[in-house]
Amino acid sequence: MTELENIPGTGQEGRVSKKDILAYVANKAVGGESPVVSQKTETAQVSESSNSQVAVANTQQLTTNNFPGNVEVIEMDRMRKLIAKHMVDSKQTSAHVTSFAECDVTNLVLWREKVKKDFEKREGEKITFTPLFIEAIVKCIKKYPWLSSSVDGDKIIVKKDLNIGMAAALPNGNLIVPVIKNADRLNLVGLAKQVNELANNARAGKLKPDDTTGGTFTLTNVGTFGSIMGTPIINQPQVAIMAVGAIKKRPMVIETPQGDSIAIRHMMYISLSYDHRIIDGALGSTFLNAVSKELENFDGNRSI
Repeated sequence: MTELENIPGTGQEGRVSKKDILAYVANKAVGGESPVVSQKTETAQVSESSNSQVAVANTQQLTTNNFPGNVEVIEMDRMRKLIAKHMVDSKQTSAHVTSFAECDVTNLVLWREKVKKDFEKREGEKITFTPLFIEAIVKCIKKYPWLSSSVDGDKIIVKKDLNIGMAAALPNGNLIVPVIKNADRLNLVGLAKQVNELANNARAGKLKPDDTTGGTFTLTNVGTFGSIMGTPIINQPQVAIMAVGAIKKRPMVIETPQGDSIAIRHMMYISLSYDHRIIDGALGSTFLNAVSKELENFDGNRSI
C-alpha cells in the first residue's frame, strides 16, 4: 500500500489511473528506476540546500508535538486527503450561503409505501426517495437554469445537460459523488435504476472514472444518517448543492375551507447551499421553495 500511495497520478485531481499503474509496473519489470523514486530523487537534489532549514524546522515540530493525553493518531488515506483538499478549495472559491425550507412530503411517502412492492416486482428494482427528489430538482432547474452552471472568471457557464450528482457514503466512511447523466431525459423508472446501479457500484468499489465526472448539480441525503438538516459544501465547479433531511412525523396545522385542524404529517427540511457570487438569496430561496412545492404537490394517484 505504501508503494501504491506513492505512484504519481495523472488522472483527475491526481488520481492514479490504470495507465499510471501499468507504466509503473512495466518500468519496474525492466529493472528501471521507478518514477516515484526518480521524481523524489530529482526533487531532493534540486531543493536539498534551499530547503534544509525548513526540513530542520519540520523535524523539530514533529519531535516536540507529542499529542498529550490518551490519543490515537491515524494517517489519512489518499481518498480522504483528496476530499479534504476539495472541501477546503470549495470554501476558498465560492461565497457559501445556505437557505432552508420545510416541506410536507406526506403524499410522496404514502405513494411510495403503496407502490414499492409492485414496483420491485415489475421492475426488479427498489424505489427509494432519491429518484423522487431528483425528479423534483430537475423540474425546478429547468425553471431556474442558473442553478446548473459554473463560474469562469467573470463569465457564467449555464449547463444545458442536467447531470445530477448524488453524494454516497462508502463503507470506509469516505464520500463519493456518482453522477446521473442527462437526468432530465429519464422517467421515474429510469432514474430509480440509475440511482440503484450507481449506489451499488459505489459500495462495491466498481465505479468507473466517468461515473463521477460531469456533474452540474448535487443532491446529498443527510437524513440517511438521522440528521434533520445540513449545510453542505458546494461540489466545485458547481454553484449549488441541496441537502434533504430525515422525514419525521409531526403534528401540523392544516388549513381547509372549513377551518384549521391539526393532523399528523410527514415533514422534512431541505437546504440549499449556493455560490453567492452569481446566485443571490432571492434566486436561491425561490428555487428551494419551488422544489418544496414540487414535493408537497406530489400526485398520490400517479401510476408507476
